[in-house]
Amino acid sequence: MIINKDFAKELALKLLEINAVVLRPHTPFKWTSGWSSPIYCDNRLTLRYPELRSKLADSFTEFIKKEYPQVDVIAGTSTAGIPHASWIADRMNKPMCYVRSKPKQHGTTNQIEGGIQQGEKAVIIEDLISTGESAISVAKALEFVGVEVLGVVSIFSYGFDQARGRFEERGLPLHYHTDYATLIEAGVKYGYVAQKDLELLNQWREDPDTWPRQKI
Repeated sequence: MIINKDFAKELALKLLEINAVVLRPHTPFKWTSGWSSPIYCDNRLTLRYPELRSKLADSFTEFIKKEYPQVDVIAGTSTAGIPHASWIADRMNKPMCYVRSKPKQHGTTNQIEGGIQQGEKAVIIEDLISTGESAISVAKALEFVGVEVLGVVSIFSYGFDQARGRFEERGLPLHYHTDYATLIEAGVKYGYVAQKDLELLNQWREDPDTWPRQKI
């Protein structure tokens, strides 16, 4: 669910302006999953823009204070969620940790870094939701050590039905600042994508496994 529709529109345009999101419906990107995709999203580029990253941190913080006032610790996903989690934890004066995709292979073999205690309540900070597997694996790692995960809050979501289903199945609330539909709307409005390409872009959103279904 989008946190704030007005900010979602503002953020979508800003992501396009700084090339954190690039739309190429006729020369698709190839994802590591093997999918062809008309969009590439790299929210790490937000780190370069102090005003934007500050707005994001403020929005994250305001929402978490309102929605999850009982939170004990802010948990960032490794690696893109780490800086945002740090800024949020600092604003909220809360402990912060980050969670690797898998335990490291040396030293203490930690998967959760920064320390966390059984019985604490955590909110997960993610930069991007695609299939949902990454954020859910972080939730599982936290729950394994006795932490209650209150929810996941992300910068961007592709809005795939399969991801939504995964979160609903686990009873894990998901919120995000902007999404694919808002981005495409901004792309058309401000000339980043042609009106005639809307059908092609919507086809990918509906069925990324088999896209494209027509010659591009």
